[in-house]
Amino acid sequence: MRWRRGRRSTNIEDRRGTRAPRGLLGGGIGTIVLILAALYFGIDPTPLLEGMQSANVSASATGSRPTQEDLQNDPLADMISVVVADTEDVWTEIFAAQGRRYKEPSLVLFSGSTRSACGMGQAAMGPFYCPADQNAYIDLSFYDDMRTRYRAPGDFAQAYVIAHEVGHHVQNLLGISGEVHRMKQRVGKAEANQLSVRLELQADCFAGVWANRADRARGILEAGDVDEALNAASAIGDDRLQKQSRGTVVPESFTHGTSAQRQRWFRTGLQDGNPDSCDTFNARTL
Repeated sequence: MRWRRGRRSTNIEDRRGTRAPRGLLGGGIGTIVLILAALYFGIDPTPLLEGMQSANVSASATGSRPTQEDLQNDPLADMISVVVADTEDVWTEIFAAQGRRYKEPSLVLFSGSTRSACGMGQAAMGPFYCPADQNAYIDLSFYDDMRTRYRAPGDFAQAYVIAHEVGHHVQNLLGISGEVHRMKQRVGKAEANQLSVRLELQADCFAGVWANRADRARGILEAGDVDEALNAASAIGDDRLQKQSRGTVVPESFTHGTSAQRQRWFRTGLQDGNPDSCDTFNARTL
């Protein structure tokens, strides 16, 4: 991916090396156990995160905004800063065309665990977006897991992960996430899981929209980049992850979509760069 000449975002907060305040870990551990259990049993953990009180954010560990020199000495953080800047440019343009104002999220880098307005975030959860504080969070060790555990290496695969989380931010700004959460409270478990799948696949499609428009604006794509993203999407499909962890696949417990579905919706957004093409909620087939 051609990223080095791109603009760097100022919406990066670096909490790596910052520990969560003492006295907060007890409640945080309970949250983590619930979330990990939900993930293990195929339950969508989003309601657990969204249900946390935003008051907890006042006790959050805080970090610093990396300087240009900091980023130059940290190539991975530098690349991510460019990706975030590209998402800012793309979604600002899209929102403006619709007569809306795009509110930029912050990306929080952390190590091990950190506080968010949605409760305690931990590396084991993987990257996540918190609608209560409108921040995305990532422990960069996740990229080591992508390379070794999921066999999905490459800088564009890493960029896809960031663009997907920003996709959740877009859903939050548009009111989609809130409406889905309300709908999930009125249906059974299987139906709620299906709504989660559609939400996640739309975020994949929005990631494809970013890739299309960023490439048109700056020519970021190199040979093999799209394959990297598609491989990453396949590696974290529900069917593949369940097969690896349990040996069996339980479709009614899916919360993110199959490998084929995640690839299909990323490619849908990538093809024309039109977010209107990402209406997974009215799609007859996923």
